[in-house]
Order: sequence, then structure tokens, then C-alpha cells
Amino acid sequence: MTNIKDIAKMAGVSVTTVSRVINNQPYVSAEKKEAVKRAIEECNYRQNINAVHLNKGKTFLIGVAIPFSNHPYFGLLVEGIANAAVNNNYKLVLFQTNYEESREIEALMMLKHKQIDALIICSRICGWDIIDEYVSYGPIVLCEDARGRRVSSTFIDHYKSFSIALEYLHNKGHHKIGYCIGRKTGTNSKQRELAYRDFCMKLNQPLKPNYIFYDCFNFEDGERVVKRLISMSNPPSALLISSDQVAAGISTCCKEHNILIPNKLALMGFDNQPIAKIMNITTLEIPLVEVGRNLFLQAIENNDSSHQEISVKLIERLTV
Repeated sequence: MTNIKDIAKMAGVSVTTVSRVINNQPYVSAEKKEAVKRAIEECNYRQNINAVHLNKGKTFLIGVAIPFSNHPYFGLLVEGIANAAVNNNYKLVLFQTNYEESREIEALMMLKHKQIDALIICSRICGWDIIDEYVSYGPIVLCEDARGRRVSSTFIDHYKSFSIALEYLHNKGHHKIGYCIGRKTGTNSKQRELAYRDFCMKLNQPLKPNYIFYDCFNFEDGERVVKRLISMSNPPSALLISSDQVAAGISTCCKEHNILIPNKLALMGFDNQPIAKIMNITTLEIPLVEVGRNLFLQAIENNDSSHQEISVKLIERLTV
């Protein structure tokens, strides 16, 4: 393969002159510039982009780790990240982890080996002991409350937002409130669980484990929730659901079983995704595209770690 030294020899100029021409730098005469361009064309020379990145100390690639690529929540996050990447001349490397620790570690290893400039983890599966091993290799940005850690984060205070939603349902006359969530583990899930426990304690109500529905991620999971509700002798009168997709699935299945909403069962979702607007689902709006944009900007910042809380907004519709 032809290299920069070969080009310099063919053009009868120095290596420095060739480098200046390739990188569109000044202080090269028109005659020498033309000689270098002719030599490049004759040997069909192409820059080694990896060498250029190594020289600059940047790849202009940002890693983005998501558990699922087919979930609207993560789709909107990635949309915000991708829009900001285009505006800043970066490209994205997408990692689908399926909540498998080994896949998230693969992304962290790419950061360690300088194959990406930074890593955004939209929903973490690795423990802090693993994350801490990689923070010295480049910026790591998380979509969770990571204050006090050596990473950056853009986050929703899920304790606060869950408490607001529970109070809203209670003020609407509901005293038997359950909730649906994705994972049992994870920082956000633990914050929601704590908010629910504290809410029950404040009202002097016993916490009912059968009012909590786990592994609720998609529309189809709503059917499983409704089947459980039908089998219960004393079901909740309202459900707080951490995903509009699941809320839509529950709503659809309730209609099939003649369970009137909100008369028999009130539903409150999260995110304010398009499906919530179409189906008139009361929800808490999270500006996910804005969150994604901020995650990206934190990833390319050169300063110390930063943390930004994003506020949520109650959207009242017809399911409560």
C-alpha cells in the first residue's frame, strides 16, 4: 500500500508538505500542491482513517448501550442522541445488551481500547464495581441518578415522580393502588419501590406484594397483567404503569374483558409516548428526546462529570 512517504517521493516534496495538502493546511505553494495531488491520483492513495484518529486522539464515535432496540422508550432516547451526534459530526456505535452483563462489558472494553470516545449507557445492568473499573478510560454517561459517582448522568427523579403519581391517584379517590414495572433491579426500579413503600406507610396501609407486577416491558405484557387482575379476589382499583406501551396493552385487554376504564380500573402511564396520546392515557411526560440530547452533550464534554435532573409533567386524559 502506498503511504505518505511514497507520495512525498513521487511529488518531490517533504512529508510535511504532503501532510499539509492532505489536511487542507496553508503555507504550501500552488505548484507543490498540484504535484502532491497528481501523485495522490496516480497511486490512488487513501488516508488511513484509523491513523488519523490515532493522531488526533479521537475516533468521533460514541457508543450507546441499550437493552432493547425495539422499545419506543429507547427509540426516543436514541433519536435525541443521534440528532445531537449529527449536529456535532459524530457517529454512533449501538450495543444491544438484552440486559446481559457480558454485552455491556463488551461496550466498556471498546472504551478501554479507545475504539470509541465515550459510552452512553441508557439502562445499566453492570454493578458499580464493574463500571468503576472503566471510568479512567473515557467518559461514561448514564440515564439514571448517578450523583456521587465518577460518571455523568441525565436522570429523572423516579422517587419524586412516582410519589407525585401515587398522590394524584389517591386524590382521585383510589385507595387500592398497584404498579407495573420492568425490572426488579436497577436504580430507577429501586427508587420507585421505595416511593411505593413510603406512600403505603404514610397512609398506614399494608404493602400488598400481589399489587406489584414485574417484567412489564411491552404492549403484550398488558394481557398477562389483566389475566392476573381477573383472578384476584380483591384487585387494585388503579395501576401506576412505568411504560405507556404496557398501559396501552392493559387498556386494550380490559376492553376485551368488559373491564371499564376508569370506572373499574384507573390507569396511569409514564413517558407520554405517541400511543398514550392516541389512546387518551393519563401519563407523566418524560421528554426523552431532550434527555438523549443531553446524554450526548455530556459524553463529548471535556470537563469533569456532571449531573442534570429532568423534570416530568402530569398529562391528564381519560384513564383516571
